[in-house]
Order: sequence, then C-alpha cells, then structure tokens
Amino acid sequence: MALIVIAVSIYLSYTGYSYYTTPLEERFYHPHYNWFKASGLYGQGLGIIGTFLIFFGVTIYIARKRYNFMVKYLRLKYLLEFHIFLCILGPIMVLFHTAFKFGGIVSVAFWSMVAVVLSGVVGRYIYIQIPRTIEGRELSLGEVQNMKTDLAKVFNDQFKLDDSITEMITSITNNQTNANNKVTVSNLRQVLRANKVPRAECATILSMVKKEKALSSRIARLQLMQKLLKYWHAIHLPFALIMLVIVIIHIIVTVSFGYKWIF
Repeated sequence: MALIVIAVSIYLSYTGYSYYTTPLEERFYHPHYNWFKASGLYGQGLGIIGTFLIFFGVTIYIARKRYNFMVKYLRLKYLLEFHIFLCILGPIMVLFHTAFKFGGIVSVAFWSMVAVVLSGVVGRYIYIQIPRTIEGRELSLGEVQNMKTDLAKVFNDQFKLDDSITEMITSITNNQTNANNKVTVSNLRQVLRANKVPRAECATILSMVKKEKALSSRIARLQLMQKLLKYWHAIHLPFALIMLVIVIIHIIVTVSFGYKWIF
C-alpha cells in the first residue's frame, strides 16, 4: 500500500508540475488552468475522491472498532493498516486539489489534516506496541500479567535450586536490576554452571527466564503505551473533528458562492 501512495504522489506531481510551479498570480494564464484549478474537473475530482477516501477510512474503522461492524470478516489489525492507507492517500489528493494554494479557513483545515496524519503515524507505532489477541483485541494489563509464571515455585519444585539462585531469577524476570546491581541472564548462566546444574536443566531454566523477562518487559511497555495512548487521543481526535467541521463549512461556502458539482 505504501507503493500505491508513492506512485499516486509521483503521478500527481508529474502531471501537474508545470501548473503547480507557476506563481499564483500567473496561474490564470496557464493553458490548463480550467483543468487543474480547485473547481476544475481534475482539481474538483481530486478533492471529492480524497475526501471520500478519508471519510470512508474513518467510518469503517470506527464502525468495526466501536460497534463490531462485520466483526467476523474484518480483522482490526488489518483494518487499521487500511485506515492509515486511506487516510494518507486521501489527504495527498486533497493537497493537490488545493493546488498548494492555502488561505483563510482552508489553511486551518490543511494544517489540521497534517496534524491528524502525523499523529496517526505516531498512533500506529503506539498501537502495535500493545499486546493483542489474534483477532486484534487489546489485551488488558490483568490478562498479560496472568501469563506470568511463578518461576520461583516451579524451579524449587523441579530443580531444587538454592535460594540465592531463585532470588537472582526473580530479580531478572521482574526487571528489578539497576545500574549498580545489574544481574543478567549471562550472570545466571555462570552461577548455574558453578553450581554444577546439568546442561539440559540449565538450558531449560535459561529459556524460561528469558521468556519471563520478555513478558515483564511487555507488561512495563503496555503500562507506558496505555498512558501514551490517552495523550495521543487528546491530540488526534480534536484535530480530526476540526478538519471535519472545516471541510463541511468549506463545502457549504463553496456551494453558496455558486460553485456546482461538475461531474
């Protein structure tokens, strides 16, 4: 999908290059002015298609995420990618619809659109950091924590390890180490060998410790990302609403000035 966005951007730039690079005060005399201007067949077409892509991308994503629309057929993680694709391609087409001419309320809509797109890219990064089920449902903190294993009990039951080793394992898996007292998996391996733990048991213990350590990191990351997501919504949604309101006003004002649908 990224290739489609790039290809469309290159095509639109190449097609209207001579017009878009013409100074604003001289564009009226350009031989294809009536084609590329915002109210022309080409310019208006880009505006209509771009706006449709944005609204469709937003509507179908919200319908699936909040109202379980077509829940059996639409995987949320794939729909998110489609939502991002449409909401990047749409604004690009709207950008060429304006012919890079910004002023008044249109400039507010444009910069709101830029803020929505950029915050959307950041939001995608935050989104993919949060553990989810195969259907795309976000796992709660409790669900992720329930995946953890009481390694101290398991190792005491199965391997009869010394308390000092058990404490070391607990410190590693709970990420309780610090710069002054850093205990690593490599340190644990050395201690296990020093205590003559059989090679097979040593491999099993280290494997379980690594998995638990990774899970502890996921829990910490989940807590951070959930906080960031709240702040992200405070940026993304208001700009999206501002853009929506201004687009509606833009259409109403355009029609009131006598511009018509030319298709």
